[in-house]
Parts: sequence; structure tokens; C-alpha cells
Amino acid sequence: RDRLVAEVAMLRISLFLAALLGLCSAGGVLSKMAPGKGSGQGTCAADHTVGKVTDCFSATFGEEPQYVFAAPGRVNLIGEHTDYNDGFVMPCAIDFHMVCAVSPTDDTTITAVAADFDCKPNKFDLSEPIVKAEAKEDFWSNYVRGVCKVLKEDKGLPLKGAKIVIGGDVPQGAGLSSSAALEVSVGTALSSIFKLGLGPKEVALTGQKAEHWVGCNCGIMDQLISACGHADHSLLIDCRDLSTYSVKIPKGFSIVIVNSNFKHELAGLDSEYNQRRSQCEEAAQHFGVSHLRDVTAETLFKAEAELDPVTFKRARHVVTENDRTEAARKALESGDMVTMGRLMGESHVSMRDDFEITVPPIDALVDIIGNVIGAEGGVRMT
Repeated sequence: RDRLVAEVAMLRISLFLAALLGLCSAGGVLSKMAPGKGSGQGTCAADHTVGKVTDCFSATFGEEPQYVFAAPGRVNLIGEHTDYNDGFVMPCAIDFHMVCAVSPTDDTTITAVAADFDCKPNKFDLSEPIVKAEAKEDFWSNYVRGVCKVLKEDKGLPLKGAKIVIGGDVPQGAGLSSSAALEVSVGTALSSIFKLGLGPKEVALTGQKAEHWVGCNCGIMDQLISACGHADHSLLIDCRDLSTYSVKIPKGFSIVIVNSNFKHELAGLDSEYNQRRSQCEEAAQHFGVSHLRDVTAETLFKAEAELDPVTFKRARHVVTENDRTEAARKALESGDMVTMGRLMGESHVSMRDDFEITVPPIDALVDIIGNVIGAEGGVRMT
């Protein structure tokens, strides 16, 4: 207990993961030539993860991949469900990654393989309209298909065939953005090997659009932090204009992700994510604005009687969370962890009571950890 208080100054709750994480030694997407193909910038992904993916590539195609790319998952320090409301978020990249091993081909076939699903190939032809894979066991391929669809059909870029193997150590359904990391790694890989000229933000936007096509109407945060994260920093993102501001994590502080063993799912019938987004859009329409970013707390509270109770609560979370996120940036930058911890606590209460997206096991963990660390740090769901 004493060691926990002394060494852990910032705590985070994940929906599914138990690990003490430092920040990635190099943030954003990294690439390197595959083994035997020359030198290049090394990936930040764990060697065992890269090895798993490249071994699957060799076993499937009988050759080594020409390139390997890696994109990190993320945790969000504060700013929950504000991204699709054109607000502010402050995530950071973590040292868990999705890895993409790739080699270009001379035809129009994309052969995608998931190292985490028995290395079973899934093929589609770029000369034909790209459609979703219907079989449940092939659902993972829709993220690859979605990226290819956006690049080729929406952007009209000269995409060609490729052999692709993906895999990683970002736990799926963990709230750590494994799908965004997958999209960013694949998007960067295809842009690089075919010289499509996409920068990190363009790759992030491609991944977001692919995620929408798959079935989750997500904001831009997950893809943007995966593409643009910096080592030892969180990233304040203005989700309206995609401007970013790096905020250094104070020296001596750690980020801990705690396992609740409660899995969530963004895309699909079991998700309430899209419902929350619709409720926010309904609230914004009431005020005659496109997004809740443009509604102040004063304006919202004056109109409480005009909104149904649920819609008001959803809007109250977003409006106050935006204010908390901007305040958290100042607190973190100045090393004021007492204020940072308070803001994280208020954020969790708002998610629990107004946005209603937490569950009892996570609330219990927040209480337990909060009682241990006190004013030494903060704790909330991510």
C-alpha cells in the first residue's frame, strides 16, 4: 500500500487490462524494413509481437514481409465522449501496439491475415466494389477492408494489391483502441508502400472513416493519438480543427491501467455508443448549433427545463467535460496533481451519473484505488 501511494501518482481504469505501462519510447506510427531487408527506423512494438506477425507472414506466404509498421493503442486521461462533439480530449499513446507486416504485389488482390486468429487469409479484389465480410469469424477483416475502401473508392488513390498480416498486443474490447491502432498501422503501411502521400492526420481521418463504415460512428481521438502521439507526453486535441498540443507527463509520475475484466464492444447491436452520440446531437440541435462544443455551461443550465432529463444529463457531461479537459491541461503542465486528480474524479462521476457509461465493478475499483492514493493522483474510467 505504501509503495503504491509513493510510486503511483496517476491511475487509470480500463475495461479490460491489468498492466503497469510506461509511455512508448517513440510515439505515433513507426516503421522498419523487415528482417533481412536493410536498416530503418525501429518499431516501438515488443519484439515478441513483431515476431508473431512476421512468423505468420512467412508461414502464410512462404517469404518474409518487405515492411513492418506499428501503431500504438491509447488511454485517455480526460475528455470522454467529447471528441465527436467537436470538443477537447487529452489521451496518450501506450506501449501496446498493432503491427502490420506487408509486401506489395503486382495484382489487385488484398490478402489480409490475422495473426491472432489462426493466420487464416481473407481476400478481396480492389477491381471490384469493396464490401463487408459477413461471416463472424472474418469480422476483423472489415477494418482492413474499410481502410482500403476509403483510400481507393472515397479518395480515389492508386491503391494496388498487397499481402498483409496484422496482429498485436492491444487487448481487444479493452477500451484501449485496438481497432484504431489497426486502422492507423494499415493506413500508414499502404500510404508508404504505394507512395500515396498521406500525413499522420490524413491517416487518422482515413481510419475514422473506415471505422464508421464498419459500424461505429466514432470521433477522431483514437486514430489521431495513435498516429500523432509523442513519447512521455499526453496530447491535447482540439477535435474541431484537429490541432494538437503536447503536454509532458510530470517526471516521477506513472500511468497505470487496472483490469476490471469487464469487456465492452463499440460496433454492433450491443453497443450504446451510437445512441449516446445521437442524444448529444439532439441536444445540440435544441440550441441551434452543430455540436455541443458551442454550448456553454451557463446556457445549458438555463435551458434545463426545456430538455428531457436524459438529454440534459448527456449534454451536461459533455459541456462540463470540455471545461475539465482544458483545466486538466493546465494542471498537468504545471505539475499540479492535486487539481489533476480532482478533475479526473469529477470526470468519472460525470460519466457514471450523467452519461451513464460506467458499470459497478469499475465504480468499485475507482473507489478502492481513490481511497488508497488520496490526493497523490487521480483515477477514472477510460
